[in-house]
Amino acid sequence: MHDFEYRHGELACENLPISRIAKEVGTPCYVYSYATLVRHYQVFDGAFQNVPHIVAYAVKANSNLAILRLMAREGSGADIVSGGELYRALKAGIPPSKIVFAGVGKSREEIRDALATDILMLNVESSAELRVIDEVAAEMGRRARVALRINPDIDPKTHPYISTGLKKSKFGISADRALDEYKLATSLRHIDVVGVHKHIGSQLTDIAPFVDALKKILVLVETLQRHGANIRYINIGGGLGITYSDEVPPLPHEFAVAISPLVRDLKSVLIMEPGRVIVGNAGILVTRVLYTKAGEDKHFVIVDAGMNDLIRPSLYGAYHEIRPVYEVPNAKTRTVDVVGPVCESSDFLAKDRAMPEVKAGDLLAVMSAGAYGFTMASNYNSRPRVPEVLVKGGEMHVIRSREEYGDLVRGETIPEFLR
Repeated sequence: MHDFEYRHGELACENLPISRIAKEVGTPCYVYSYATLVRHYQVFDGAFQNVPHIVAYAVKANSNLAILRLMAREGSGADIVSGGELYRALKAGIPPSKIVFAGVGKSREEIRDALATDILMLNVESSAELRVIDEVAAEMGRRARVALRINPDIDPKTHPYISTGLKKSKFGISADRALDEYKLATSLRHIDVVGVHKHIGSQLTDIAPFVDALKKILVLVETLQRHGANIRYINIGGGLGITYSDEVPPLPHEFAVAISPLVRDLKSVLIMEPGRVIVGNAGILVTRVLYTKAGEDKHFVIVDAGMNDLIRPSLYGAYHEIRPVYEVPNAKTRTVDVVGPVCESSDFLAKDRAMPEVKAGDLLAVMSAGAYGFTMASNYNSRPRVPEVLVKGGEMHVIRSREEYGDLVRGETIPEFLR
């Protein structure tokens, strides 16, 4: 459920017409609904009210400071995967005691910063990383709280690029090696194993893989406890999907009904890392039609947003509904490719899409763009990144300004011998 609805024939975000936002900040632009963000977080968090838990919002989904501040005010923690995300989370006011740090390639500097700010734990993905964390902690005179990220080898039935829990994945430690890794961890003086972590993928629309993976992890937890481990946290990751087209993902309370009985009697805190399920349908990308073009075999709608603004269709073949901002009753439909101005054949927002006929100047809304939209944007073709707008009721707040051309070359230097 989201707060983007047609009112008097025009798409609005909460109480604000999209056309007014486009007139104010230009296009392309990202628009987020405050009411949707709050509701999605509260519904997810509330579904697990009977289980001791921490919601650690997945910062990679949407890392704007205003969004993170909203999450902090709702009581959320943060799932981070870089030093930059740590910086953002702290700057937004998320308590270090609710921050967990994942990722296969943490640098010594990132580990040092995480330990210095006393985050809840680092999720360890290899024995090599475990040894480096121990070394850094020793240099700092600290003990590092860690969770072992276990790869349960469960097929999440999602796109291979966002599947992370199979044996061939770069992520995590094989379940078969988990006990050996735990023994290594306990032999290291500056490591404190406090949890077990798993994450099998993103955009999951079936509960069964979650349940199967958790059951496998809980067997491991029992084994570790028999060897003296004090597992205080069980992190089940994120990945709950949303509706982009015709998917019917489980609702948070259905997810909780399946998961809660498995962990209710454990003396451990459940950690979850939702991202897309909170922000995905809370945001849209607004773009304007530049031209229409009839080719030999195809018709094209050329818009001012490109793959550098929203790469998911090009990268994953992902589907995003595209709506005209102004409804046209009984409009003729045409099958078109919606493409951008980037100099790549892979620059498209939709292919072979039946949609109402549009003309130059019309506004379009690319739906379900709140997650992995702006965070994956780039300056390819030297295109400035677009603004982000947060709408609350009838008010709009620019939470990121549109970049200018000068921003594109900030930090670049022409050496003296070329002057």
